[in-house]
Order: sequence, then structure tokens, then C-alpha cells
Amino acid sequence: SSGINAEWPLRPGREHEAESHEGKRIVEALWPIFKIHHQKSRYLYDLYYKRKAISKELYDYCIKEKIADPNLIAKWKKPGYERLCCLRCVQVRDTNFNTNCICRVPRSKLDKIQIVECVHCGCRGCSG
Repeated sequence: SSGINAEWPLRPGREHEAESHEGKRIVEALWPIFKIHHQKSRYLYDLYYKRKAISKELYDYCIKEKIADPNLIAKWKKPGYERLCCLRCVQVRDTNFNTNCICRVPRSKLDKIQIVECVHCGCRGCSG
């Protein structure tokens, strides 16, 4: 067996459809969607670029069918963005002070007690 689970990344999120959004902020209700989007893209990225377990044709098909995000995958190939959670966290136009999201700040630069949580996707630190 190649260790590829063809079913998992294509049908995630069924448990999130019935999940209650009561007591959550509006942005928090979307976090599971961002997480699934990230997982599907990371799965395809790992299969093609890291493990070399799928063909270029299959990779291109998955991108064409929007199974994974080609822009997020392109960022992961750049130094410093290998663990990027979502593209909104590096788009400065979406922030109050035209800076990257708090989850992009290295933990060593933050107070030890400071809680880091991205408002866009719920990331707790993807800069390393």
C-alpha cells in the first residue's frame, strides 16, 4: 500500500455541518472551514512535493477541480512560509495597521503569557 488515503481529503467536514455555532463569534464559525481547506491543500502538497506519491497529471487535476488551493501551495514553497495557515494572514490590506496577522509573529517575539489566535482562521502561530 502506498499509504495514500484517497477518501479522507475529499470528504472532510461532515461533522462540522451539524456542529452548533451557538456562543461562537461569527468568525469562529468559519474556522473549521479554513482548517479543512488548509488540510486538503497540505495533503496534496505533501503527496506531490514531499513524498512524490502522485503524478503531475493527478496534482494538476486536483488543482483544476479546486480540491486544493494553488496560491496557498505556492506560498508554502517560499522560504519563511512553509507553515502558513491561510493567505489572509499575509494580506496586509485586511488588517488595521497594514501588517501581517499576529499568528505570523514568531513566538520568541511575543510575551510568554500572550495568547495568539488569528481572527481569520483560528491559527495559534504558523511562523515557527
